[in-house]
Amino acid sequence: MTQSNAPSSVVIYSGGMDSFTVLHRALHESRQVHALSFDYGQRHACELEVAARVCRKLKVPHQVVDIRAIHGLIDNSALTDSDRKLPTGDYQEENLSATVVPNRNMILLSLAIAKAVNIGATRVDYGAHGGDHVLYPDCRPDFVEKMNAVAAIANFQEVEIHTPYLHASKADILADGLRMGLDYSDTWTCYLGERLACGHCGSCRERLAAFAANGVTDPLAYADLRHSSLAPGGA
Repeated sequence: MTQSNAPSSVVIYSGGMDSFTVLHRALHESRQVHALSFDYGQRHACELEVAARVCRKLKVPHQVVDIRAIHGLIDNSALTDSDRKLPTGDYQEENLSATVVPNRNMILLSLAIAKAVNIGATRVDYGAHGGDHVLYPDCRPDFVEKMNAVAAIANFQEVEIHTPYLHASKADILADGLRMGLDYSDTWTCYLGERLACGHCGSCRERLAAFAANGVTDPLAYADLRHSSLAPGGA
């Protein structure tokens, strides 16, 4: 339990592996954590239910912000348009650029910074990591550096954008979470957002590869991993 005079962080918390680990890392730093999730019309909105469940368990204040009104501004993506085919395969620019949501992290960070200023928090934490650099411009170090510069002057109160895994891989993030004893069955990764994770979209494959690299079995249930080399015991 954090003390009332401990520094506060607003954590952008999607319900996925990365933000789940970022959330717990902030708690392990004895910070007062305010979790902030966003409903922007993503096809995998079930992640929000996972986020809410975790925050209830941790007794962490949690706010879900409904920004679906902007859906028509950011619907040129397979993550926000269910009529588009979601690419499968590993994270590579040529086959997963369709999953880029226009300006997503700038929008979410702007709102999280506003929340931080509003409650007197000194930091906004989000889970950009090294594995996203090849595909997502708003997860790259240059973007984080420039957003930090803006966050320092946009309000009377300076807010730090904190990205503890900016240069880490997904496997590194998982390793850190396992050291903290985290249960990753309390996360959602699949972009399809169906009852079970598909195991074949880029997000699922990256997750499975991280577990394989750490020599542990993913506790999440998958619809079909029979043909996946990343399944437990796969080639």
